[in-house]
Amino acid sequence: MTAGILAGKTALIFGVANRRSIAWGIAQALAGAGATLGFTYQGERIEAGVRELAQTVSSPLVTPCDVTSDADLDRVFAEADKEFDGLDILIHAVAFAPREELEGRFVDTKRASFALALDISAYSLTAMVKRAEPLMEKRGGGSVVTLTYLGGERAVPNYNVMGVAKAALDASVRYLAMDLGQKAIRVNAISAGPVRTVSGRSISGFTVMEEHYEKRSPMRRNIDVSEVGQTALFLASPMATGITGEIIHVDAGYHAIGF
Repeated sequence: MTAGILAGKTALIFGVANRRSIAWGIAQALAGAGATLGFTYQGERIEAGVRELAQTVSSPLVTPCDVTSDADLDRVFAEADKEFDGLDILIHAVAFAPREELEGRFVDTKRASFALALDISAYSLTAMVKRAEPLMEKRGGGSVVTLTYLGGERAVPNYNVMGVAKAALDASVRYLAMDLGQKAIRVNAISAGPVRTVSGRSISGFTVMEEHYEKRSPMRRNIDVSEVGQTALFLASPMATGITGEIIHVDAGYHAIGF
């Protein structure tokens, strides 16, 4: 039903690390709908894997990017503009906090760790959207999708500083949506339930979280990466042209209940 719905559209995807990444699930959904994709990667360690995945969707652009570097972001968006002559879709699936901060007490968070988590996990969205804005204007508008989590709305054990970063990300979505709405650039977030990614497994007690969702969510199960991908496809498509500043929960309904 969605085949070809993004034909002629271009997307730049930040955050693919391997085939288990939520960002890769999103990439597969967009590619299946006809979009042409570009990818970035962080560091030489994952370069080969990202390039291999990008080849499977015939991507014409794979480039390194340190999202804490303004110069790197300038270069990446210049490359995207040269390759695509504008941009229709931006996928922000980037987050990081030092592993030791994802256990124990939030009150013990180090100042440097706090600044790093907020920079990579939240400010990077604003930095990317600023650079995507003129590229999307060339196309008459665009769609930005980022990934958040319930830990930005509620206190989740061991999520700690990442929860604070996600709260900042959620607020950024609303402010960016307000800034760019008149240019037909939409900014939304997907709040996904626990998914077994590399970053997810770095959270202390992750398997307990999975089991809890499976037992307590209204649908009595965990979600699949493909379900996040299909939601991103919807938000990036003409079916969602009236939606911006929204956080859509893809978590088997867990966010809606309380005990």
